[in-house]
Amino acid sequence: MIRTLFRSRSPKVFDFHGGIHPPERKDISNGTAIAPGPMPGQLVLPLNMHIGAPAKPLVEPGERVLKGQMIAEPSGAVSAAIHAPTSGTVSAIGPRAIQHPSGMDAVCIVIDTDGKDEWIEHAGVADYTERSPGELVDTIRHAGIAGMGGAGFPTSIKVNLGDHQRVEELVINAVECEPYITADDRLMRERADEIIAGINILQYLLNPRRTLIGIEDNKPEAISAIKRACKGCDIDVRVVPTKYPSGGEKQLIQLLTGKEVKSGQLPAQVGVVCQNVGTAYAIKRAVVDGQPLLSRVTTLTGEGVSRPGNFEVLLGTPVRDLLLHGSVDPDNIGRLVMGGPMMGFTLHNPAVPVVKTTNCLIAATLEELPEPPPEQPCIRCGSCADVCPANLLPQQLYWHAKNDDLEKAQQHNLMDCIECGACAYVCPSHIPLVQYYRYAKAEVRQQAAEQVKADKARQRFEARQARIDAEKAEKEARRQARLEANRKKKTEAAAAPSVDTAALKQASLDASKAYKAAVKAARETDANGADNTADLKAEADRLKAEADKAKAAVRDAKSAAPAAAPAEDVVGKLKKQVGDASTAYKAAVKAAKDAEANGDDNAAELRAKADELKAAADKLKADLRDAKANTTATPAAAPQADPVADLKKQVGDASSAYKAAVKAAKEAEENGADNAAELRNQADELKAKADQLKADLRDAKANAPATPTPAPAAAPTDPLTELKKKVGEVSSAYKAAVKAAKEADENGADNAAELRAEADRLKAEADHWKAELREAKASAPAPATPKTPPAPTDTPKAPETEAPQALAAVDPEVAAKRQKRLKALKTAYNMAHKQYKDAHAALERGERNGDIPADELNAMERKVDKLKGKADVARDALDALVEEAKADIRAHTGKDLKTLKLEAARAESALADKQRELEQQRDSASEVNLEALSSELQALEAEAQIARMALKQAVEEQGLQD
Repeated sequence: MIRTLFRSRSPKVFDFHGGIHPPERKDISNGTAIAPGPMPGQLVLPLNMHIGAPAKPLVEPGERVLKGQMIAEPSGAVSAAIHAPTSGTVSAIGPRAIQHPSGMDAVCIVIDTDGKDEWIEHAGVADYTERSPGELVDTIRHAGIAGMGGAGFPTSIKVNLGDHQRVEELVINAVECEPYITADDRLMRERADEIIAGINILQYLLNPRRTLIGIEDNKPEAISAIKRACKGCDIDVRVVPTKYPSGGEKQLIQLLTGKEVKSGQLPAQVGVVCQNVGTAYAIKRAVVDGQPLLSRVTTLTGEGVSRPGNFEVLLGTPVRDLLLHGSVDPDNIGRLVMGGPMMGFTLHNPAVPVVKTTNCLIAATLEELPEPPPEQPCIRCGSCADVCPANLLPQQLYWHAKNDDLEKAQQHNLMDCIECGACAYVCPSHIPLVQYYRYAKAEVRQQAAEQVKADKARQRFEARQARIDAEKAEKEARRQARLEANRKKKTEAAAAPSVDTAALKQASLDASKAYKAAVKAARETDANGADNTADLKAEADRLKAEADKAKAAVRDAKSAAPAAAPAEDVVGKLKKQVGDASTAYKAAVKAAKDAEANGDDNAAELRAKADELKAAADKLKADLRDAKANTTATPAAAPQADPVADLKKQVGDASSAYKAAVKAAKEAEENGADNAAELRNQADELKAKADQLKADLRDAKANAPATPTPAPAAAPTDPLTELKKKVGEVSSAYKAAVKAAKEADENGADNAAELRAEADRLKAEADHWKAELREAKASAPAPATPKTPPAPTDTPKAPETEAPQALAAVDPEVAAKRQKRLKALKTAYNMAHKQYKDAHAALERGERNGDIPADELNAMERKVDKLKGKADVARDALDALVEEAKADIRAHTGKDLKTLKLEAARAESALADKQRELEQQRDSASEVNLEALSSELQALEAEAQIARMALKQAVEEQGLQD
């Protein structure tokens, strides 16, 4: 009894903090009934006229559509469909001006209407209780219904909460608190029964404990109509006092239920779902009538409108068409506002379309809605905080937003601002506070979106790195497994008795011949329809298995041969030690000089250390000379037959014999000769023999030593020339062996270890011959240089064709071939590098924009890695060829290319200095001094000419002109 008495005294309507009472101005448009809107010649339907992901077009330009046809489907969980508001033809799909304060463009579907208003076939549900809630939610989703009160949140999300969320109150927002707007007021007066039918569907979907309708007390006709329609329904109509913004979702929930939705919470988290009366009406039409959301009631008002009122406007109708329909005089409009005067925004382009959230258009005169006064400094009066319905501190948010201090703005709950405009309305300094808050919110959302994009990019990068590491580990594991298998094979081969490879090859050849003869016999019997065809095919299969087994035995026998261990390169090690010691000595000398120049205390200590390093370097050089002297030359191998050349000749002979036999067999078959079958058998035997010889040739090439045996010279030649030739041949063989070893290692070949061992052996041999060449050059007598008689006034220049002493004649054909190969490698590298850069740029654009699926990004990453590998291979080949040319320059001249360039540069610099000195003293010096300077200049010119010739000849002979 006491609880009942207390409950009866408790107020039905609560209050919220703040709020204002601006002039209502609703009497301009609420006196007339809802009228049909215009039928424009063209409809513009933005794909993002709701919160969430834009819809995905289902039509193409030129396609005819009917009224109610879905032209864009939802593209995500938070999205809504779009339908053709009338029949017509799709004329374009592209960017158009949309409903946004900035006047931005977005993708729209443009329909040229035909005036027929031809519907698709559609039908509603007579009894929606026969359908499951899931089916009804799907109907609402595909009907394209979004919040009609202004937010535009897809309704299918708000009515599909799941079994785990209990709805205590279903709140229907019928407040319509903003001035000028009367769309919901007229809708409730004229279509209250349909609104209640939509609310009943919402009750069926949400099963709330109670349903509350909130209406402001300035709408008496609407209150009466709704109460009449609610008779016999479990719906409680609550009349709330007129105060702006009581129509805000959180404010209305607090007014009707007393519950406060805290910062960061959603109404559903406190057991409340809030829907607009326009949304309830659209739900009824979608479920009961089978009509998707094609139009909405929009208020056209303002003192600039000759015929104000509320119109049923097709979605996509341009604003200018609605203004013309309301007899608006463009010259009398001072300001055009979409939405209300508090939360709306100024339109600068009347081509903007009416969308699902357009509840009002205000065509105001300049006196009715004048331009805001200039902004003044904040006086910290606190009026904005007094009227804020979200109980925020607007002045603090203003300072933080103005200073771009977004972090502090968020700490003051910036995102809880509902942008109602109450703070700006009461501000005595006329500060456009809402614009500052909108800017700050947009920046926060932009930063959040960029952070999400960066996180996705980082996750893709980490996944790619993990994949690359896994592939490397897998590749290394396979390589180790191959090495272990090769070691086992070598161990087994060493323990096993020697195998007669020649006998195995002959057995493989015989087995192949027998298999081919059996195949031929089986074909002939099959063609003749003999009874033993199956037996012959079985015999052929058996012989094929034996032939394969014999070939495998030959391969195993070949791979079982142990590889020779590489010899230790003592001279090479000493060379490296000498280089390291010399580098350390030079660094110590430089440090000592710097210390002496700066007057440091440790200068003497550094000089002593440099002397110690020089002594160590000299000792290593002496050891290197002794090692070179004690190194014996590799004895020349006795001339022997070349198995590769013999096999090439045998392959050629066998191929010629096979072609001749085939030709003879064809002629015999054409002439009907009796021996045609015999000739065909003979041709098959010759083909098997040729194939076997080709296989032997391939094996011989793979197993042949890379160093070619030099042919004995027919006549005595220069020993230096022979050594140079030998160095070039061995170096080329070493590089070819290195390349073959790399390819075998990458392909997982079984002979990779053998090829690496062969490469090491060839490197040691190449180093030996290079040392021989240097010693031969050092011991070779220098050609006599004719002395130039001194002259007091003139010294003859060095002739243009005079070459340095260390250079020898070079075959121009070799230089031309190397230059051609260098050009080809440069072209290949440039093309590969350009392809890699283009693919990498495309990948970066895709990752930056985030509009490419993950599978395509992974494929692009693999393509980039592949192209980079291709470019690296081309670059390595080019570098190898250039290094080979530089090595040959060192072998021919005793100096590297860098030294030759430095000598030429120093000679040119000294010549230029001497020329400047002569020019400066030409007018002041005596004749004797001028003659001496001229003589010195001519001598420097001769030295510079010699240096230029040395560099030019060294570059040209190696094909490095480019």
